[in-house]
Amino acid sequence: MSALHGKTALIIGAGSLGGPAALTLAAAGVGRMVLVDAGEVEAWELAGHPIFVETDLGLPRGAATGRRLSRLFPRLAVEVPATGYDEESAPGLVRGADVVVDASSHFPTMFLANDSAAAAGRTLAHGSLMNFTAQLLTVVPGTTGCLRCLFEGPPPPGPATGLLGSLAGFAGSLLGAEAVRLLEDRPGAYAGRLFVHQARTGWSRSVPVRQRPNCAACGSNSGDHAPLAGGAS
Repeated sequence: MSALHGKTALIIGAGSLGGPAALTLAAAGVGRMVLVDAGEVEAWELAGHPIFVETDLGLPRGAATGRRLSRLFPRLAVEVPATGYDEESAPGLVRGADVVVDASSHFPTMFLANDSAAAAGRTLAHGSLMNFTAQLLTVVPGTTGCLRCLFEGPPPPGPATGLLGSLAGFAGSLLGAEAVRLLEDRPGAYAGRLFVHQARTGWSRSVPVRQRPNCAACGSNSGDHAPLAGGAS
């Protein structure tokens, strides 16, 4: 039996990024997975998602992903909370996990995941997608900078953007592999650095993320940020 069988991974967002991450974690032998995503499966997701099929259209992403994972990995305990990921549910969900995986690609949810993981002392593996760009960052409480150390808050709302399906599979697999490393108590490959990959040009780079003493999430001013309402999408 895998050493990861007694571990719990919380995955926020079960879409094009969260699906490959969940598959990677399940294949590695993680025993329990909590999937939070109440958004519905849409037709455009079928081309770039390794789990969804046509019969999943209109179903909540978390439920559709959980159902498929249960069929592929019968020993995996899958939980799909009825509530989304918001200010009320986040603390309890995070405290019940060994690692938090943010695959939401939704700015309010990204910062809420960052803040709740920091408050609970849980390591966060963050990933996001936009158009042809993927980014990954691992936040280790008390050791590395966090998302708010890099960006103080989410940007103003803007128009929705598409994404490259193959990039989602690539980045989601990297995100899942990072979570496996963290659950095995190995150093995170993206701890303290933002890894950015641009699929159109093929280039990658890393940006150091250092702790800011006055960070509202992990610094001396932690807890001073304004509440962020939002759900995994």
